Amino acid sequence: MRWSIAFALALLSSAPALSAEPPPAPPPAPSTVTVASSAGPDGVRTLTHELVVPAPVDQVWEALTTAEGWMTWAVPLARPVAGKPDHFETSYNPQAAPGAADTIEHQWLARQAPHTARFRTVRTPAGFPHAEAYKQVVSTFTLTPEGAGTRVRLVSTGYPPGEAGDALVGFFTDGNRMTLEALAGRFRDGAKDWGKAAGG
Repeated sequence: MRWSIAFALALLSSAPALSAEPPPAPPPAPSTVTVASSAGPDGVRTLTHELVVPAPVDQVWEALTTAEGWMTWAVPLARPVAGKPDHFETSYNPQAAPGAADTIEHQWLARQAPHTARFRTVRTPAGFPHAEAYKQVVSTFTLTPEGAGTRVRLVSTGYPPGEAGDALVGFFTDGNRMTLEALAGRFRDGAKDWGKAAGG
């Protein structure tokens, strides 16, 4: 939490006199996602989300850039795509067959361990609104050590002007926030139990 100088002075003026044993410090407040959006001169929009994840950079990198890592927090199914070394497939259906209509295919555009990973979605699930517009969006994760944790910055750019872009920006403003919160939860609470999440 960022306190203003006035608020800090008010706390000090109302605090009791110091004792030999100061009271225990309160637990740190959970990190919250900060969100920003911007548009270029051509109307193309960019979304930026940031959150401090309570884990070192190498562990966060593993969770973000491997199929095994994704299954600990993001989706119950993630796997490489045969014949496409930079592609991976995910699904919210753990039984989905390769290339099934309910799977999602992503392409890594760059991975510079352990700090920068860039990807885009090249195939969406059947019926996903504005799928062609979303395939133009490129997302970049940047990881920076911060204290005992890692600041994760997610920048997604390429949302077009117009109705499709408006709908996607509206969806992913909240969706990307939930993504970062799920990533933080993986290290705060442990790996996701997908059977329990599904009510199994």
